[in-house]
Amino acid sequence: MEIRGARMLVAGATGDIGSALAERLAGLGAVTALAGRDPDRLAGVRERCGPGPSRTFDAWDLDGAEGTAAWAARELGGLDAVVVCVGVAAFGPVGEIGEAVAEHVMAVNALAPMALLRSASTHVSPGGLLAAVTGTVARSAPAGMADYAAAKAALATWLGSARRELRRSRVGVLEICLPHVESGFAGRAVTGAAPALPPGITVAQAVDTIVEGIRTDAGVMEPAESRRGRS
Repeated sequence: MEIRGARMLVAGATGDIGSALAERLAGLGAVTALAGRDPDRLAGVRERCGPGPSRTFDAWDLDGAEGTAAWAARELGGLDAVVVCVGVAAFGPVGEIGEAVAEHVMAVNALAPMALLRSASTHVSPGGLLAAVTGTVARSAPAGMADYAAAKAALATWLGSARRELRRSRVGVLEICLPHVESGFAGRAVTGAAPALPPGITVAQAVDTIVEGIRTDAGVMEPAESRRGRS
């Protein structure tokens, strides 16, 4: 996809990765609609990205997530790409994660991105792109992260199925599979403390990965560092 001039929605634009991505895309000439949970931070990101629509939404609100794609399409006069960067972590033994926390983790990490992209699939133009951040936890399912890993795995499975389905409509579906990112995300878990984690990639490297995935015809995109580690 050619980024310059593309009409793009960044959902999760007040998070560390989402805000950095929004600014990078704007700098590359994209026309951006921004959606995020923190109104004050959203205003700051919007100012740095230049003129354009912005909207607060909480991924816990599935109706709000679903309506965000339609809002962006109206505001931008169409929609070429959607990138979903929302997420929340939870840590702890399976017997200690309460049902309210488990429901919250599944809604934010899986159900909200699915709702937003499901709606976006009816608005994105042929040749466009739907994308979401998952994580290597979707493949490895580390101990102490069962609910978080399960939610990311559910989203990864949904993206794979949607990719096959939407191919006939010429809409790409991109899974951005990131390892641990040094952003402070793990320290903001809704419950528990993160186990010892290996050194992660930087936010800038995560954004590089997303931008490369947008530009290429990749179905699943990982950081170059991860790809080299397997070679």
